[in-house]
Amino acid sequence: MLVAGASQTPGFVHTQWAGLPWLLALVVLVFRLNRAPPGHAAWLGWCWGLGWLCAGVWWLFISMNRYGGLAAPLAAGAVFLLCGALSLYLALACAAYARWRSGRPALDALLFAALWLLVELARGLLFTGFPWVAAGYAFIDSPLAGLAPWVGVYGIGAAAAGLVAWVMGGGAGGNVGGRADRTANTVRRSGPWLRLAGAGLLVAAVGHWGGQDFTRSTGSIKVSLLQTAVPQDEKFALEQMPQTLLWLGQALTQAKGDLVLAPETAMPLLPAQLEELSPGYRAGLEAHFQQQGRHALVGLPLGDFDVGYTNSVAGIGGTRPYRYDKYHLVPFGEFIPTGFRWFTNLMNIPLGDFARGTLDAPNFELRGQRVAPNICYEDLFGEELAVRFRDEARAPTILANISNIGWFGDTSALPQHLNISRMRSLELQRPMLRATNTGVTAIIDYRGQVTAQLPRLKPGVLDGVVEGRTGNTAYSSWVARVGLWLVGAGALILVVLLALLGPYLAEERRLKRF
Repeated sequence: MLVAGASQTPGFVHTQWAGLPWLLALVVLVFRLNRAPPGHAAWLGWCWGLGWLCAGVWWLFISMNRYGGLAAPLAAGAVFLLCGALSLYLALACAAYARWRSGRPALDALLFAALWLLVELARGLLFTGFPWVAAGYAFIDSPLAGLAPWVGVYGIGAAAAGLVAWVMGGGAGGNVGGRADRTANTVRRSGPWLRLAGAGLLVAAVGHWGGQDFTRSTGSIKVSLLQTAVPQDEKFALEQMPQTLLWLGQALTQAKGDLVLAPETAMPLLPAQLEELSPGYRAGLEAHFQQQGRHALVGLPLGDFDVGYTNSVAGIGGTRPYRYDKYHLVPFGEFIPTGFRWFTNLMNIPLGDFARGTLDAPNFELRGQRVAPNICYEDLFGEELAVRFRDEARAPTILANISNIGWFGDTSALPQHLNISRMRSLELQRPMLRATNTGVTAIIDYRGQVTAQLPRLKPGVLDGVVEGRTGNTAYSSWVARVGLWLVGAGALILVVLLALLGPYLAEERRLKRF
């Protein structure tokens, strides 16, 4: 189960495999669950989940060990404990499935899909959430991606899980006496193949009819996306700051786009520190952009050590000052969970206790477009980005993610994060601009396709054109109003109903076989 769980994770990087590694891994799990008692099913699910998550987010070790200075055994242990704790959700779901499955393929598929949805919602919502490598991301280049503007990444994962359980469901049984029994046994033997064909037809139908356009164009603007490529171990070093600021200033002023994006903490100093090190630096940039009639969004910390500080995006150019403060902070890296200060004190993380911004932040407006920034980890939470779509007239026309995941080296974290941004574009049907420190800096259109990108780990400027969009998808309309908690409540009610019905149907089936 550990190997099966781990074997799916390449599909979150190489999404052109259309979710096949994930499907095969889940087939192994469901095959075992269909023959396991609840206690053993929980153990199987926990091992499968542990392999899935450890192979998917092992790069957290790099941030804690190489850049945070935490001893290797402690860093490895922290990753193992995190993945083991999150796998408990799947263990409980597998035990429930083994306990309440009825042997009826369609009902068991509904049960498994609802349980899977609860697992991923728990991982995405509880304790601030960590839904990295959620199942739906493996299907971003598959026909199931057509579900994204309807039900989002969690809906795609639940649908895929339900299809696997449906194909693998049921089981042999019954008398072998008369002609009717022989016919029934023939049907039972061919059932999985018929269900597999049916699942293929359903997936093809989703791909053909699912991904309709809900939005319309608001015109195009030219953009320039900066990739600073400052090594993480040099990013906050004072001796490196003059060179960092020199490159950034030249790139910002020489960029040709109507909108220029610089990565998270591209200016890695608080305002007073920046002014002390390089007097007039920011004022000079503002004067340049005002004179040229262009605009920029730059990542930097704002505030001070006495009052508090935020991980922010500052707007340069335009008629009004603009500021976006990050809302969804990273535990341990950007805020300290209650009772864990001792753990963060073991690491060397600069600016590690940020204040939180607001969820429904204003847009940055230019040339008829409304640009909504989000910072790094925030684009993992599509339901939070969708809050800005409650009022369609004020909804963003372009999304802009500024990131620094140099903390994780040149690992699978970089393409995984790119595919997370692509999923947000599919769900909300908005283009996503990505300006990052080490990669992947890219332009993603509203259909989730990467139209241009820079090589990783090299400084550069990506020039391109992006088309804004207006209008709400089905997903952005409902999730902005009811959120995911109500969806979780509905899935829980469905599980309870099937749990009550399951034993009765299983007993009825057993009596028929007898």
